[in-house]
Amino acid sequence: MATAPLSAHISAAAGPKVTLMLGALVVAVGYGLGVVMMAAARQVVVMCCVISAGVGFAYGALPALIMGAVPLSETAAANSLNSLMRSIGTSASSAVAGVVLAHMTTSFGSLTLPSHNGFRVIMGIGSAASLAALVLAAFLPGRRVAADAGVPAAANAAAGVGS
Repeated sequence: MATAPLSAHISAAAGPKVTLMLGALVVAVGYGLGVVMMAAARQVVVMCCVISAGVGFAYGALPALIMGAVPLSETAAANSLNSLMRSIGTSASSAVAGVVLAHMTTSFGSLTLPSHNGFRVIMGIGSAASLAALVLAAFLPGRRVAADAGVPAAANAAAGVGS
């Protein structure tokens, strides 16, 4: 919530594609910090705040990108698909993290617990996935420029302007 005004400002100035790419970069940096900053609770809090800020940027930009990429009559379906894909991604990434932690354990008395290195591997995977998202976002179409700056692009398309 703290980054929402900044995210909106960047999207208005440079477009939601730039905001999405910035969000992916911030998330990658946050997970990268997690590889080296897990020795104290305050370090984990800083890492989580950086990751959350990046997620806020990225998730805030996605609906705007979707709205600009699909016909007006398809926006509800497209945003629903976005929501479904986020849920699937969250579930899949949780499963991957669980597998990594289950295989990278340490013994503590009679207990077997996830190892510190297991968490580092998860942070590295998260950073790599975020960098992959950054690269993919670079291939998304940029801002649409309307033929008449005072008329929205959808209105121009409906009127046949710019075709």
